[in-house]
Amino acid sequence: MTALALLLIGFSLFSALTLALTHFRAENYPDQTRSRLMGLVLLLALGGLQLAHFSWLYLDQAWVSALPYRLTLFAVAPTFFLFSQPMLASTNQAPLRPSLLWHAAPLVLCPALPSAAALPMAFMVGAGYLLWLAHSLYLLRQERLRFRLEIVLLGTVFAVAIGVAALGLFQAALPEKLFFSLYAIAIGLAFFLVQTTLALHPQLSAEVSETVKASYASSTLVNVDCDATLAQLEALMQVERLYVDAELSLPKLADRLQLSTHQLSELINARLGKNFSRYLRELRVSAAKTMLRDEPRASVLSIGLNAGFTSQSNFYEAFREIEGMTPGQYRKLQPTASATS
Repeated sequence: MTALALLLIGFSLFSALTLALTHFRAENYPDQTRSRLMGLVLLLALGGLQLAHFSWLYLDQAWVSALPYRLTLFAVAPTFFLFSQPMLASTNQAPLRPSLLWHAAPLVLCPALPSAAALPMAFMVGAGYLLWLAHSLYLLRQERLRFRLEIVLLGTVFAVAIGVAALGLFQAALPEKLFFSLYAIAIGLAFFLVQTTLALHPQLSAEVSETVKASYASSTLVNVDCDATLAQLEALMQVERLYVDAELSLPKLADRLQLSTHQLSELINARLGKNFSRYLRELRVSAAKTMLRDEPRASVLSIGLNAGFTSQSNFYEAFREIEGMTPGQYRKLQPTASATS
């Protein structure tokens, strides 16, 4: 048990660093500055917990009994709320409001709690936040087909978190290091599942946020000729190839179509069955596929940039998500590329 815990502690620390450098970039969190910042803080908190677990399980240094550990433990659930809430809100992200300062209350009260009561109380607070998350996801149940696999994976994370919260209530009754071994394993499993989810769906946060707004909003298309607007959208993309503009955004495209951003978002979601981010990536990947077939001497990077992607990593993520392979693998399967080589 301890050996598995140590292995997953190492994986957790590596994953936290990887996610901070690759996933929590500004382009993956458009207009979601708070979510991005809280996500980075959450990674730091979970990494700190795992370092404390390592010091206790491997070095016999009781960092898990220290006040900084308890403070970090109390910080995880509120930080996760502040990370998730803007994405699951029905309106555009608002700045931090004074009412949100209530989420700092557990950290303020933590030093006053007896050490024996601190850990169970921290997990009770965490369970409360998990119930909020469960309720928020239930309200999106009609969108489950669009994110079926992602919901299964994140639901597993939720189940692991519930299990740890239940164990935390009885931590004092467990053998000395068993609980912290199980907790370290649970955090490691959560990192593994999150990494798997993001590998399948790199821009999940932006898509969930856009889908939430569309699902909660009243229809804004009452006075819009949807068929004519879709035809105009098709012309802008296929004739003018607006998608190659790396700076193309939902507001910018909505302005070209003389729509509001909410109208365009609803139109794409309702009539095309996808959100704007996915729609744009599919257009760019389709264009890249054509170039990979027809321009065998062009570099993969130049093709990605010419298709509208801002970097090679973004290109690879989108291509793998949509086609299930890298651009290089796709090119090798094409007759034109094979004949040229």
